Amino acid sequence: MKITVLSGGVGGARFLRGLRDAISPTDEVTAVVNVGDDMWLTGLRIAPDLDSIMYTLAGENDERRGWGRVGETERVSGELRAYGVGWPWFTLGDLDIGTHLTRSHLLREGLPLSEVTARIASRWPLGVRLIPATDDEVETHVVTAEATMHFQEWWTRHRASIPALSFDYRGVAESTPARGVLDAITEADAVLLAPSNPVVSIGPILAIPGIRTALAATSARVVGVSPIISGAVVRGMADACLTAIGVSTTADAVALHYGARSNGGVLDDWLVDNSDSQLTSAIEAAGIRAHVVPLWMRDPESSATLGRHALAAAVG
Repeated sequence: MKITVLSGGVGGARFLRGLRDAISPTDEVTAVVNVGDDMWLTGLRIAPDLDSIMYTLAGENDERRGWGRVGETERVSGELRAYGVGWPWFTLGDLDIGTHLTRSHLLREGLPLSEVTARIASRWPLGVRLIPATDDEVETHVVTAEATMHFQEWWTRHRASIPALSFDYRGVAESTPARGVLDAITEADAVLLAPSNPVVSIGPILAIPGIRTALAATSARVVGVSPIISGAVVRGMADACLTAIGVSTTADAVALHYGARSNGGVLDDWLVDNSDSQLTSAIEAAGIRAHVVPLWMRDPESSATLGRHALAAAVG
């Protein structure tokens, strides 16, 4: 079975880890990963979502912080601050910098990001193929009343406390899907939308020309997993993002935001938590088949169970 997952962020990383544990040895999982969080910083190309997913699947992520490598030191970041270089509020661990140095070196050698990602990821037996959604530089910027800033500044420095007016996926109109992305979607037996931030993780992927067309064309069912449980975000500040685009922080509102594939949207099925069972009528009325299952990924076992539920919806 060929399974393709549109993914980004910590929620996407944990979902992919659970899905990997749920599949059979003959199944293949491809993750199409958001690059909207990416940026150049102190001469290095930083790819937060690609790295978070890679470290999580490799068992190298810091579970306590939710980002970066386990057992990190931060001596280099301290030196950068002493020199007045970079963003003092955006700390890079020393091991993480090794990843960024490798990526930046290979990019400057002329390799596309997808090939660079494959080389970096080959260090560990991830059990999932990682492909950036595009090889082009697409970066999410946040428009506020006072200024426009890179998403990482809004998210990490300001903790999404400044009301956003809109989100600008810079460069997306001129971008193209990375090699292998369209085939991964159109040839899949199941396409899953991870419980990632709908606006800044999944949104930039769907905005890349050709992605929605591939989703419309695939014979696989497209199954999404709600990142909202009981009217609250599972992790992070996705509610601030949803508010900015006029979408309520509820599981049914996010489903309607994605829309039914039968009506020009992207979803065939939508998984909601047991606590949100009362929302299924609105989802079904929009042409999306709803499934009520436990969504909390509290440990490897519950994450794998969620992966099995998503696959069951895709083949059922």
